[in-house]
Amino acid sequence: MPETQPTVLVLTALALEYSAVRAHVEDRQELVHPGNGTRLERGRLPGTPWHVAIGELGEGARATAALTASLIDWLRPRAVLFVGVAGGLKDDIGIGDVVVGTKVYGIHGGKQTAEGLLVRPDAWYGSNALVQAARSAVRDMTDVRAHFKPIATGDVVLADAGSEVARHLREHYNDAAAIEMEGSGAAHAAQLSGQVDALVVRGVSDHADARKSEADAGGSQRRAATRAAAVAMALLRKHRPGAGDASTHSEEGPRAVYGGDHIDFRGGTFYGPVTGKRTGRQ
Repeated sequence: MPETQPTVLVLTALALEYSAVRAHVEDRQELVHPGNGTRLERGRLPGTPWHVAIGELGEGARATAALTASLIDWLRPRAVLFVGVAGGLKDDIGIGDVVVGTKVYGIHGGKQTAEGLLVRPDAWYGSNALVQAARSAVRDMTDVRAHFKPIATGDVVLADAGSEVARHLREHYNDAAAIEMEGSGAAHAAQLSGQVDALVVRGVSDHADARKSEADAGGSQRRAATRAAAVAMALLRKHRPGAGDASTHSEEGPRAVYGGDHIDFRGGTFYGPVTGKRTGRQ
């Protein structure tokens, strides 16, 4: 499905996250992937040139990676955002705060030896253009506390601050501000595409401890999802098609301009031999 308008793919794992994003998008139409049957809604983000395609992919990084890669190939979006909730890992980050992922860790890589686990972490950096748009957007959002920090992705729901997983995070990923289950999959798929910028935006719904169920029961997930969606849409109001997005970069390399007996490589660098004519000026 070739792109007809500039599109951003906004992905979620849960229904409440999907609904939080959906509330911002108008004139929605349902799309069905012709190969794997994934259903999206695509509509306009008012006041912007963007069309937003929203998907609810379910939980887990591996499924997210596979489906995101397929959706990127189909829709050819300018950017991919993963928006939803997460568990907070820092005392100074409160429930309802939003964490914008400056990078995303995949926390399960490693080699188990007699001396213990030798960590082999993966990390994907958030798009600088999207991070900058988010920084600009949240300055005017007085009701949102935003943190620009790394996010950890793991195939685990963390509800015990004293667990082995929590200790692993403190020891090896001490700068991570939140933990969730899908961001690394979306980031990895975007990176492999070679043409799409990506960013993970998460609202903190609990402190990844024994009080998680209590926080969830109090409506914290919905509040966190609503704020994460608000930040994601606000950054898109700042961001513009072509402003740093990877899809604008030509894969053909520097363009040669022919005129008379010379070749002009303005705006690019050519690596290789050139047969030409040297004049007195050059």
